Amino acid sequence: MYAMQILSASEMQACDRATTERYGITSLDLMRAAAAAVASFAREYFPLARRVTVVCGRGNNGGDGMMVAWLLARAGLEVTTLLLGAPEGLKGDGAEAWAELTTPARGTIHIVTAASELARLKDALDTDLIVDAVVGTGFKPPLKGLALAALEWVKASKAPVLAVDLPSGWAADATQAGAEGMVFPADAVITFTAPKPAHMFGQLTRRWHQPVVVAPIGSPDAAIVSALKLSWAGEALALVQTPRHAGANKGSFGHVLVVGGTFGTAGGKSGAPAMAALAALRAGAGLVTAAVPTPALGLVAAVAPELMTWPLEATAAGAIAAENLAPERVAALVAGKTVLAVGPGLGQSAETVKYVTGLLAATKIPAVIDADALNILAAKPVLLAKLAKGRTLVLTPHPGEMARLAGITVAEVQANRLETARGFAMKMGVTLVLKGARTLVAHPDGRVAVNTTGNPGMAKGGSGDVLTGLVAGMMAQYPADIARAVEAAVCLHGLAADLAVQEGDEHTLVATDGLKQLSRAFRFCFRGPNGYLWMQGLPAERLLAGVSREAPK
Repeated sequence: MYAMQILSASEMQACDRATTERYGITSLDLMRAAAAAVASFAREYFPLARRVTVVCGRGNNGGDGMMVAWLLARAGLEVTTLLLGAPEGLKGDGAEAWAELTTPARGTIHIVTAASELARLKDALDTDLIVDAVVGTGFKPPLKGLALAALEWVKASKAPVLAVDLPSGWAADATQAGAEGMVFPADAVITFTAPKPAHMFGQLTRRWHQPVVVAPIGSPDAAIVSALKLSWAGEALALVQTPRHAGANKGSFGHVLVVGGTFGTAGGKSGAPAMAALAALRAGAGLVTAAVPTPALGLVAAVAPELMTWPLEATAAGAIAAENLAPERVAALVAGKTVLAVGPGLGQSAETVKYVTGLLAATKIPAVIDADALNILAAKPVLLAKLAKGRTLVLTPHPGEMARLAGITVAEVQANRLETARGFAMKMGVTLVLKGARTLVAHPDGRVAVNTTGNPGMAKGGSGDVLTGLVAGMMAQYPADIARAVEAAVCLHGLAADLAVQEGDEHTLVATDGLKQLSRAFRFCFRGPNGYLWMQGLPAERLLAGVSREAPK
C-alpha cells in the first residue's frame, strides 16, 4: 500500500546517486521536484500565508529553499529570502538555484555574512510563514556560526515554521525523542522519498499533531534500499483494508480467549479484561470469550451482548484460583480458541501465578501476554524462553514492564528503546510491542516497525488493555501474517485515539473512546490528496480546529 522503508542519511545519499546514475534523473531534477513539493504543501497547509520568509543555507537544503522561494514568488506571494553566507561559495545545484532566484530577483533577497546583520532584518520576522531550509539530512550536529545565529533570530518570530527535510539541527540518524543540542522549531516537516530515523523517533514539531510528511520526488522503488530493518507500522493498514470474502462466516475470523480480572479484596479489576475483550470484538474477531473470576462475570458480561463469558473459580480474595488448572477444565476452556490473550487485571496472587504459568505451559495457540502476566513471566525468564519455542508469543510491555523483563532500569529502556526491543525479541524469539510515544513492534528476525500514531491523551488506565484486545483480534483474523497483524493493531490503536481527540480533547480522552472511532480508522488513508504520505498528523482532518497551523503564542 505504502511501501515505506526508513533510510539512514548515507542510504538516502546512495538512493539519490542511484536515481541519477542508474535511472537518469538528474540531481537538479530531484531538487526541482523537492522544491515543488514544499511549495505545494506550504500553499495547501498554510493557505492564509501571504508573506513568506525563506532561510537558506549553502548546501542542497538551501538550494531546495531557494527554489521554493522562486516558486512561491511566482505564485504571487510576498517572499523574502535570506542566504546564510556568501553566494560565491555555492556549488552545483545550489549555485543553479541561486542563479534562478536572483536573475532576475524574485522577491526580496538578503545575503547574511555575519550574525550581527540579522538584527537589521527584523521586518522579515513579521511574516505569515517561515521556511527553514538551512541544513538537512547530511548535517552533523551541533549548529554553529550563522546557522545558530539564525535559529535565535527565528525564535523571535510568532510565525509558524515549515522545515524542509528536517528541522535544522536534527541529526537524520537520531533514534531519540529529543535532539542533541539546539534545533530550529517546526510546525510542519516535509521530507522526500523516504523518512529517516529522526522522522520516526524524534519529536520534530512543537505539537504532537502537527504534520510530518513524505513527498515522492521521482526516485524509483528499486533505488530505495535500506539495511536498517526499520519500517513504518502504518504500512500494515493495507492488511485490514482488503475486503472480506463474500462467503465468510464468524468461523473465518478466529476465536479470541481473554483471560484476566480480579474482583474482591484481590482488586477490583474486572474492567481490564472487559475492555480487552470488547476491543477484540471491535477489531473484527469472529468470536470472543472472556474468562474471568466468577464474582466478576456479571460485570464483564454486561459490557457487550456479543461477548461470551467463561466463569473461573476464584480464591476467597477474588483472584483466579489454581484449581482451574485441572486438565479437563483447561481443555474445555481452550477448545476451539485460536488466540489467547492473558494478563489484563490478573493480579499476582500465588494461585494466579500458578494458574497463568500452567495455562501457558498447557496450551500452544498463539498468545498475547500483557500486564500482570508479563510481570509473572519477568520473574521466570527460563519459562518464558521455553514457552516461546515453537509458538507465537506477542508481549506488550510498557517501559516499566520492559525493564523487569530485560533486567534493566526504566531509564535504560527509554534511553535505548530501539535496541532494547530488538535485542529482546531476537533473543527470546518473540514479537515485542514496546509501548510509549512511538510504540515499537520488534520481530524475532530483527525487523522493527515504528508506529507514528497516538497522542498524550492515551496516557490513561485501560489503554494497554484495549491494545491487548486489538492485537489478539487482529491475530485471530490473520494467522498467516502475524507480523503485519500486530503492526496494524498498534497503528489502529493510536489512529483511533487521534481521531477521537479531533472530536474532543486529549485531557478528556478515555481508553474506550478510540473503539468508537475504529470504523473510521479502518478506512483511513495516510496519503493526502496531493500524494504526500503523512507519517504524523491526520490529512483528512487537517482543517479541524484540533490541528493547529500556527506557532504557539
